[in-house]
Amino acid sequence: MNALRQLPNSAPVLLLCVVLGCVAGAFVEPVGAAAYALGQVYISLVTMAAVPLLVVAMFFGLRQLLALPRPGLRIGTMLMVAIALVGLCGAAGTIAGALAAPGLHLSAAAHEHLGRLILTSGGNAGEVRMTLFAQGAQPAADGIFALNDLVPDNFFGALANGRALGILTCTILFGMAFAALSSEQTKVLNGIFESIYRALEALIGYANLLLPVLVFGTAAHWVAHTPREIVSAMSGFIEVFLVMAGVFSCVALAAIAMRTRVSFIRALACLRAPMLVGFTSGTATAAIPHTIEAMSAKLGCSRGVAELVVPFGAVFVRAGSALYFALVTTFVANLYAHSLDVADYAIIGAAATLAAFASAGRNGAGGIAAAGMALSLLRLPAEAALVLFVAIDLLCDGPRNVLSLLSTCTVVALVSAGLQAERAPVSAQAVSPDGDSALVRLAFTRAQLALVAGCALVAASLIVIMGIGVGAR
Repeated sequence: MNALRQLPNSAPVLLLCVVLGCVAGAFVEPVGAAAYALGQVYISLVTMAAVPLLVVAMFFGLRQLLALPRPGLRIGTMLMVAIALVGLCGAAGTIAGALAAPGLHLSAAAHEHLGRLILTSGGNAGEVRMTLFAQGAQPAADGIFALNDLVPDNFFGALANGRALGILTCTILFGMAFAALSSEQTKVLNGIFESIYRALEALIGYANLLLPVLVFGTAAHWVAHTPREIVSAMSGFIEVFLVMAGVFSCVALAAIAMRTRVSFIRALACLRAPMLVGFTSGTATAAIPHTIEAMSAKLGCSRGVAELVVPFGAVFVRAGSALYFALVTTFVANLYAHSLDVADYAIIGAAATLAAFASAGRNGAGGIAAAGMALSLLRLPAEAALVLFVAIDLLCDGPRNVLSLLSTCTVVALVSAGLQAERAPVSAQAVSPDGDSALVRLAFTRAQLALVAGCALVAASLIVIMGIGVGAR
């Protein structure tokens, strides 16, 4: 069973699933469709467990963090560093878009194909339906930030509708009140929360066994349903985004290694499992248990800080999305030959940062729709242009999640500065004060174990026979 649990954390296994999925999507589409459907079951299971896990983990994180020295300063540092990292990625995406200019030098054939796709995306004759006076309308459209998303008037409604930002706000407020109570008042509730926490961790761990199936099915689905012309026409955008996401991920890993006083290779090895899960699962919440364990037990950061920041960062620290939205806006502007000056680039950087926070808790098409905030400020056609990015979202979703995850880990490492390391000991062997080993370990080969088992079986048989003989007399 332990070997089976290591499969989702194995890069060669997941790479093999990608290759086999591409082959299945090209030649055996029904097999890929069945795997893709099973992968959606995995996403549903993880999403189902992620929301209560987020709530319970933040309860424990707030309680432990408020017991640490200078909790107010650490919470303020966490917020400021998170905002700064997201803003930095938005600014970097804007600079990269200005220098690389994706979408500016497309061929006539690529322009024609992308234009045809945009025109045909609106359905019958491109009609747009509009409801006047907003009777019965929702407070906000998908992907657009609203105050009700941040401060919901009904916590259970936020839970039922999956509004992660509102759930996060209610959790923080309730968690602060929970942490203010004495340990005697919360003793029973602590035990209940601990059991729920471990049960949800186990559920996500078992669900992650389906991760290779999801990778196989997603690769097959992408190959079978994504036109090659779109990927070819948008190859410049994809290359710039992947390079920038890789560079910033390496910078975040270097910062984590420096703050935790380990080598870059060691930090990469410790964070390999959450990075693989975040890259391949398509959701930022599936890697929460792996990330908390890696940052606390393996890299020595405070577990209380990790349990608070990691769930918070999975919803709020969208550094990868800020980078992506800045490049999306630049690409669309170049695609429509919209000239950009310094003021426009400043607007793009700021709008991409705001759009990243506005997309909190949303994945897929709902998250991409937040890029319309930046596009609308430049008077660019948001709805039609975003059709292009929905088509390539599966390619960009993994690097986007990894960059956001590593940014969250950077926040954990910075906020944990000055606290006692909680790194698990390399060896579990106990040593006496005199320097001699107080624990003797016996190691046996399989042959030796088989011999011992055989001898024990023979001895037991002799005892049974002797008992039978004595009873017969």
